[in-house]
Amino acid sequence: MSQKNYIDVNETPELKKLLPLSIQHLFAMFGSTVLVPILTGLDPATALFTSGIGTLLFLLITKGKIPNYLGSSFAFIGPIIAVTASHGVGTALLGCFLSGLVYIIVAAIVQKAGVKWIDKVLPPVVIASVIVVIGLSLAGVAVDMATKVTVDGQSQMSLTSIEISLVTTIVTIFAAVLLRGFLGLIPILIGIIVGYVYTLLRHPDLIDLQKIADAPWVVSIPEMFTTHFKFGEVAAAMGNPSAWIAALVIAPVAFVTLAEHLGHLLVTSKVMDRDLMKDPGLHRSLLGDGIATSLAAFIGGPPATTYGENIGVLAITRVFSKMVIGLAAVLAILFAFIGKISTLLMSIPTPVLGGVSIILFGIIAAQGLRMYVDNKIDFSNKRNMVLAAAILVTGIGGYKISFAGTGVAFLSDLTIDNIAFATFLGIILHVVLPGKESAMGDVQSEKE
Repeated sequence: MSQKNYIDVNETPELKKLLPLSIQHLFAMFGSTVLVPILTGLDPATALFTSGIGTLLFLLITKGKIPNYLGSSFAFIGPIIAVTASHGVGTALLGCFLSGLVYIIVAAIVQKAGVKWIDKVLPPVVIASVIVVIGLSLAGVAVDMATKVTVDGQSQMSLTSIEISLVTTIVTIFAAVLLRGFLGLIPILIGIIVGYVYTLLRHPDLIDLQKIADAPWVVSIPEMFTTHFKFGEVAAAMGNPSAWIAALVIAPVAFVTLAEHLGHLLVTSKVMDRDLMKDPGLHRSLLGDGIATSLAAFIGGPPATTYGENIGVLAITRVFSKMVIGLAAVLAILFAFIGKISTLLMSIPTPVLGGVSIILFGIIAAQGLRMYVDNKIDFSNKRNMVLAAAILVTGIGGYKISFAGTGVAFLSDLTIDNIAFATFLGIILHVVLPGKESAMGDVQSEKE
């Protein structure tokens, strides 16, 4: 009998291991989660708070069987900026609230229709290719973080960034491969800590310690409600009929992020070696994401989405404990109220985050490649080769469709991103091309 090499969802590591494992997930999501509100003019502390609340709700709705962390969604950045500029932040958040309702409606449809249709439109060759795209389409982001700096609004190569990111990446790799026991479960945390300390020693000017010292220890609850949360502005938009019309510009973005959600659930299923589409079910994961998105928008945070970075942590550590994710969510909520800690986390140099992201995104892509092998996809078959080629190149290459300038008002701020486009393209090609059985690999033969 093979020895179990993972910690399952219902298992709880002892406290001395639980806390570092949770902090590792917190570090993995932190950079992206606070970047979205910074770019859109929303509040980073609110984003931390809503990501924690949203993750806890997601775990509850999915019965603790899908250990995903929910952070700020990048897909809404453009629409939020556009609608905020023309109609105000309340209207933009109302649009995000409606996006969450779209998720909830789709979840109800999936619950009624079941998931058998997924086998027909998403065979292994398509799923594996989309998983590779999810990982490698982010490769450029990771490398830019690891190698470049922004000077006067222009991104340029930096030897200092390369030096810091290489140290971080190499330490993370050695920690993941060589360390045993508990230390082998926290390579991302080790990489970030070593990268941070290395930066302090070699390039202290990149970390503003004075800003950390000046940050308040505690942000009071009244201050969060009056300064950070946006209840009033969202409520005002809800009472304005014209705001509802403008908000509908953002709602269709949900159909784009639905494809990303599906891809992340497929990756998580592969990492955990179980069918999460059926148990607890796609309808539950969609419902959890939708409620988290609507609640985040109502409070004043950006829409929520499952995070590839944290799925990468799951793949490396093989720790699927819902308690680990749950504690990370609780820490995010607490850190929203503790000024010094949130400032400390925001001080992590971008090259350090880029260094660990190289590993995290690469692990996701490797899971897709493994799926090709596990399902014995035959690439001597021309149909499989062409199908995978179309998905990989459009997805990794960044093929996007923007409806700006089309003259259609409700579509003017809608962009179908590369992951969604590659997924839709793969589904359409599989449906219309003959010889569907070849795309199933050994799955079809097992059913027969």
